[in-house]
Amino acid sequence: MSIASFLEKNYKHFNARETLAAAKAWHEFCRKGGKMLVSLAGAMSTAEIGITLAPLIRAGKVHAISSTAANMEEDLFNLVGNSRYKLQPKWRYLTMEDDLRTREEGFNRVTDTCIPEDVMIQIHEAMRELWAAARSGERSFHWEYFYKLIRSGFFADKHDVPLEHSWVVAACEMDIPIYTPGMEDSTLGNMFCADVMQGHVGSHNVIKSGTEQFEHLTNWYYENQKKADIGFFQIGGGIAGDFAMCVIPGLVFDHKHEDCKCWKYFCHIGDSTTSYGSYSGCPANEKVSWYKLDPGTVNFTINSDASIVAPLIFSYLLEKHMEEVAAGKAEELGKGKMRKKGVEV
Repeated sequence: MSIASFLEKNYKHFNARETLAAAKAWHEFCRKGGKMLVSLAGAMSTAEIGITLAPLIRAGKVHAISSTAANMEEDLFNLVGNSRYKLQPKWRYLTMEDDLRTREEGFNRVTDTCIPEDVMIQIHEAMRELWAAARSGERSFHWEYFYKLIRSGFFADKHDVPLEHSWVVAACEMDIPIYTPGMEDSTLGNMFCADVMQGHVGSHNVIKSGTEQFEHLTNWYYENQKKADIGFFQIGGGIAGDFAMCVIPGLVFDHKHEDCKCWKYFCHIGDSTTSYGSYSGCPANEKVSWYKLDPGTVNFTINSDASIVAPLIFSYLLEKHMEEVAAGKAEELGKGKMRKKGVEV
């Protein structure tokens, strides 16, 4: 039984029903020409979300990404170092002394997964060469430096998992933007700052700022919403989500673009309970007064673990996409046979 069939047969109530409804609505949204921004918070790359997200990007179902810088770099850490990662399945029972031993062994832990420090250093050294090589006045977005590294062939013989499992590589291939607000809140962001302070890199300005990223996103959204509805698929909360969400009030209030449309699809996966002052627990109806959504926006809230739910939704979409591709090929094949017989189609 396919994943799509399994969901359609079993996911009939509660969060399960909401999960299937969100997947179906995303599929229909894309069929009507809608474009989707995916927001990635949490430790989704260390959870290897790329296994299902990367093919979804390559299938043309994702058109922009707003991610924590940690998720972007950890996708590539996993790519080059997965075989050296260490799992700690009983992480709930670890003491601080246990965690100290993990540190002394040269690992940094993310829940049940320990990342070797030398993997981070390997990527840092390659990135530092790119930062340092920036000519006077040359500036790039954080994601563009990653794309330069990928396109240089650096990962061609340095991958422990298939390149097809990297969502950053997929985004590079499709040339879609990856916005990383607050990139200094990441390992490579810390290392970049140290490189500038120590004189290895000429200036902080070789990486474009957060407000410049917001300008890029503002232009991306405004131009694309003229031709298509744009949706928002959010995993977790925090800056990755709110940064991208804020493009609408910026366009409406600050740029006076009254013709700007709100997000037309919204789905949030999170395990934070709805509460006062909690962004991760902020329900969809709270976003209406901010012009981020309107009452007509198709919206879903799934209270669950995104490392379980998101791959199911992505797989559902991929299966439906492959069905459409197969049907399209069959139709073209049928038309080809008719033409050979001299029948006009």
